[in-house]
Amino acid sequence: MTDAKMKNLGRIALFSAAFLWGVSFILMKNVLANVQPLYIIAIRFCGAALILLPACAGKLRSIDRGYFTGGILMGLALLIAYVFQTYGLTLTTPGKNAFLTSVYCIIVPFLYWALIKKRPDRFNAAAAAICIIGVGLISLEGDLSIGAGDALTIVCGFFFALHIVITARYVTGRNPVLLAMLQFAAAGVLALLGALMLESPPAGLPAADLWTLLFLTGVSTAGCLLMQVFGQKYSPPSQAAVIMTFESVFGALASVVLLYEVMTFRLAAGFTLTFAAVIISETKLGFIRNNG
Repeated sequence: MTDAKMKNLGRIALFSAAFLWGVSFILMKNVLANVQPLYIIAIRFCGAALILLPACAGKLRSIDRGYFTGGILMGLALLIAYVFQTYGLTLTTPGKNAFLTSVYCIIVPFLYWALIKKRPDRFNAAAAAICIIGVGLISLEGDLSIGAGDALTIVCGFFFALHIVITARYVTGRNPVLLAMLQFAAAGVLALLGALMLESPPAGLPAADLWTLLFLTGVSTAGCLLMQVFGQKYSPPSQAAVIMTFESVFGALASVVLLYEVMTFRLAAGFTLTFAAVIISETKLGFIRNNG
């Protein structure tokens, strides 16, 4: 298959993951009524690792220090991001949770600056300023305080950005399925240990929650994160980041349609500014300059 076709498949994979992740904010909000956050994360990641294990059986001998290190670091960053995101979701709406998570796209260029000394350009700086205003409109209360759920979600954005950077570093030249399986295993085991120590296990779950957990494990975790790793393998990090940002749009739309979100003018303005900031940061407005 040609490089152009692989790049197109990579973009399709990233858009598909963004859509499914957006819908998953609603599903997560529902199941959190009966299952505590660390158990949800442990079920998702351990289950996803087991789903991918048969596909990796013939490749396990190729695991070297790079695979091991990459899997551990990716899994750790992913776990921390999901912990902050999931606990944040218990205290805020799915739409806010989705959009505030998307700030990771603004953070990515600044993390690259810290790691490889490549200074962000004027578009990244402008996007950061616009994003701060957007986040303020979404999160700040009348007394200028910020809700705990929104604050936790903003922190999760930093760790999702870190996961993007680590994935870009370790996916090059490696099998994305094997790498995804290793990160799920690392995150799942750590989440399970935390759940056993800190939370009460779920009991007597209704059938709807069981089906939701199955979907979150098989589709939203194993399927979507595998699509992300595959998409990043054939897409530049900045392009992957902007495509995945549509997760926030899909999440907010689902939240409004299903009546979790009351769309006020202020909230709509915050969503718009946050999304515009991501587009500016990742595209440098090239689509305008090219048409001018």
